[in-house]
This record gives sequence, structure tokens and C-alpha cells, in this order.
Amino acid sequence: MRISDVIGTVMVGPSSSHTAGAVRIGFTARRLLGEQPADAEILLHGSFAATGRGHGTDRALVAGLLGMKPDDQRIPRSFEEAEKDGMTFSFGRITLRGAHPNTAKITMTARSGRKLSVVGSSIGGGRIRICEIDGIATDFSGETNTLIVRNSDVPGCIAGVTEYLSSRQVNIAAMRLFRDAPGGYAVMVLECDEPIPGEAGADIGALPGVLKVTVLNREAM
Repeated sequence: MRISDVIGTVMVGPSSSHTAGAVRIGFTARRLLGEQPADAEILLHGSFAATGRGHGTDRALVAGLLGMKPDDQRIPRSFEEAEKDGMTFSFGRITLRGAHPNTAKITMTARSGRKLSVVGSSIGGGRIRICEIDGIATDFSGETNTLIVRNSDVPGCIAGVTEYLSSRQVNIAAMRLFRDAPGGYAVMVLECDEPIPGEAGADIGALPGVLKVTVLNREAM
């Protein structure tokens, strides 16, 4: 147990779930995109849609997309900060079947043209789960050293990734596999005990069948 689990999240309020958790969703979505979003469509589900504005959920999500953390004093001014940074955004509502009440779907376009869609839920106490990436179901928190590999569902991809981590003395604590259809688009999520080497993105990205690699080494949030 970490000290933050005992004393709670250091944050700009008013709500750990609707504010701090929302910042983390936006922040993790930005890290998954790999760069500053130029535009974001943010769709709110459940309680986020019903009461989020009063709790600052909208500003918190934008703050996270700008790279702010839950204790950043600029969170209430995130709309103005986004305008300064040239990031445009829009809000709407969505109903997601079986989703946690505090859920947002964020579709981002980077200045480079890269696009990514992420669904994230704030599950209480400032903690989050990333539930979907580009339409593929996932399940991870972003609180551990995490490797996300998007790949074609072909033999050898999983073995190549795990062998690479083993050769770098990185121990896999948990591994989850997701795909849209046999032989189709797949995502593997590997949560690791040790930090993932910086060169892993390029090295694993060169393996046969791998389409995109994202490294999320643990950050204090």
C-alpha cells in the first residue's frame, strides 16, 4: 500500500471521482496518443454527463489532455489554457452499454495527424481504468509500468513481445489480450514490475505484425 492510498489524492477539487479522476483520464489519453492533441471530441456518459459540469469534469478532462495533473492550480482555467495552446475541443453525451457511471470517450487528433479514441472510467478515489482503445476493449489503470501493443492477430506476436521483455530483465506482473476478431486487430496490455526501457517502443515496433507500441512508465499522480 502506498501513502497516497492512505491519505488520498492530492488534487484540486471538488471531487476525487469527477475532478481528479477526470484529469487522470485526460492525462492518460494524451500519453497514449503520444503527443499534444490538436482537437478532441469528448463524450460524457452517465454521472459524468448528468453532474459533471458542476464538479468541473469538463475542465478536468481538458486539463488532463493539456498535460496537467490533479493538483495543478490551472485546472479551473483549462479552457483558457487550451485556447492559448491552440487545442480545440467539443463536448457531447453518449450512452455506453455496461460502462461505469463516470466514463468519458475521448477521440483525439494530434497535430501530426495521428488519431486515437480512448474510453476511460473514474472508479473512485482518483483512480481510473482505461476500458477501450480504438474500439478494442482493454482494462488497465496506467498506475503501473505498462506496455500497450497494437498488432495484427497473427502467430508469433505475443511470443516476440514477451521474449523481448525477458531479454531486458523486465518481469511481467499481468498480461491481458484483446482482439476484435480472429486474425483481425488486437491489443495486448502488459503491466510490468520494472520500468520499460525507452528503446522498447522502436524495438518492439519493428517486430512482425506489430502496428503500434505505447510505453507508459509509472508516473506519480
